[in-house]
Amino acid sequence: MDIKLGFYGAAGNVTGSNYLLQANGMKIMVDCGLYQEHDLKGRNWENFPVSPYKLDAVILTHAHLDHCGRLPRLVRNGYTGPIYCTSPTAEIARIVMEDCGKINEEDAEFKRLRHEREGRQGPHKEEPLYTAEEAADVVQYFVPVEYGRPQEIGEGVRIEFINVGHILGAGACRVTITQGNETRKIVFSGDVGRWDMPILQDPSPVGSADYLLVESTYGNRLHGQTSDIPGELAEIINSTTEAGGNIVIPSFAVERTQELLYFLALLSSENKIPNLRIFVDSPMAAKVSTVFVHHPYLFDSDTIKLARVLRVSNVTTVRSSRESKAINHIRGSVIIISGSGMCTGGRIKHHLTHNIGRKESTVLFVGYQAANTLGREILEGAEKVRILGEEYEVNARIAKINGFSAHADQKELLRWMNMIEGTPKKVFVTHGEPDGANALRDIIEEHKGWNAQVAQYQEVVELD
Repeated sequence: MDIKLGFYGAAGNVTGSNYLLQANGMKIMVDCGLYQEHDLKGRNWENFPVSPYKLDAVILTHAHLDHCGRLPRLVRNGYTGPIYCTSPTAEIARIVMEDCGKINEEDAEFKRLRHEREGRQGPHKEEPLYTAEEAADVVQYFVPVEYGRPQEIGEGVRIEFINVGHILGAGACRVTITQGNETRKIVFSGDVGRWDMPILQDPSPVGSADYLLVESTYGNRLHGQTSDIPGELAEIINSTTEAGGNIVIPSFAVERTQELLYFLALLSSENKIPNLRIFVDSPMAAKVSTVFVHHPYLFDSDTIKLARVLRVSNVTTVRSSRESKAINHIRGSVIIISGSGMCTGGRIKHHLTHNIGRKESTVLFVGYQAANTLGREILEGAEKVRILGEEYEVNARIAKINGFSAHADQKELLRWMNMIEGTPKKVFVTHGEPDGANALRDIIEEHKGWNAQVAQYQEVVELD
């Protein structure tokens, strides 16, 4: 077999997912994600591993920025081919990318003015990585593919998406390559979700695989039980309210915000937390919530509860920057849910400037914080942090609830792999920091007896 696989992102780190599959004369890119770690952001400006003009197809596993966030640059640089993904992924990716484009524009202007004021220049030009308009241009190339329905994308090349329960529309992708009388099945996990979580169905069996790429975000960790979430959340809200502070929650707009509202509504209905005003300061989250309505077939039995949650009277969706700024002048405790989830951009930075120095307030993390992000810096106990060009003392309570994660932990990743039929020839561990990736590789070899290796950045392997 003549098949080559290159690792050009999420190899040695968590974000920037990007793989290049070459077979049957085709060049196929799997995911085209944004780097979000501070020391790796420069890669977002670099050339792609293959000229966009020479690329035949793109496969998108799901709509998180670290998987879809560089598609606008790919299109701007000349790609005009199909982008295969599920229908919900196409809808959400448009929202996510356009929002990112808008933030890029705002951040570039803010940085330009700050650098002008300080009389200096940064490592990159004060221009957006791409604009909201350029993000909108990507939509025309989306080709929706339903779960479980094989799709021919070239001679001897077929793809199939399998639900992984991560976010709405997320799917592992099995690429089947036929050369003569031989076939090879390569499974890209994307991000693997969890079992027994609200809203979405559990991950589905993925079938057989000759080669497997598996994420390792939590490859060396175990989450708390979902049942622990209400109690932990109630304690944080009640203690912060008693102290007279705000609860500031950096949150991903896709899935995480909706889950937060679900649990807040449950706690409020059971009178376990005060009837606080809840601000969802993310226009993107509001748009994403409407996508859920279009795809009820992907929900689990908690769908009805979700519908009730979205009608809770004390939830305010903040759309304008003026409304966002006004939140910080409200007296009394409020709950602020805002993006981005890793504090790398967006309105959350402004809310942090008003709350991180207040000992009565709490900054609550409910998702993964990649290395060298502001969120990770705060979570690891920094005494001072730089936000929007100024330094702030960290006096607020810093809390974390692991049970919210949309990523499978080590035990759940093994559970997902246990559903694979047969024994893969090779497992490539990707999308994890070195400790997580190495730990998952070791446990795959120990518990499964499979041949596993940690993928290296820019490594190219031949698959026989």
